[in-house]
Amino acid sequence: MPTPRSFLAIGLAALAWNLLGDMSFAAQYAMDMDALARTAPDRARVYGQMPGWVWVVFGVAVGAGTLGAVLLLLKKALAVPVYALSLAAIILLFAQNFLATDMLAVEGWDAVLVPALIFVAGVAQLLYARAMKARGVLG
Repeated sequence: MPTPRSFLAIGLAALAWNLLGDMSFAAQYAMDMDALARTAPDRARVYGQMPGWVWVVFGVAVGAGTLGAVLLLLKKALAVPVYALSLAAIILLFAQNFLATDMLAVEGWDAVLVPALIFVAGVAQLLYARAMKARGVLG
């Protein structure tokens, strides 16, 4: 089956989105105590208490998302399980953020908006990769 005309645009948009995630991870991970002190006190406390395994999950979420986008652009079927790994890491990351911290109590439901957008983007990328695999675009 021929590649849809929108494939390149969607793939590049997915790559750009995931690169933003990579930059967010790098910026948050690199925050020192001075930078952390310039954020909202409650947010600084939550970030400061984040267990090491959560940083690993965060890195897997964004790294697998970027790799999935690259594999998608290369028309590799491996994009599907890599995107699935990214989505699983996203779910684990936000489950920890909302269930093991007081982030919701501190920031209210506004704290859910960006994670919800990230989750929806992760689902959309996985579904798109699965659809392209089913159509024979990814091999």
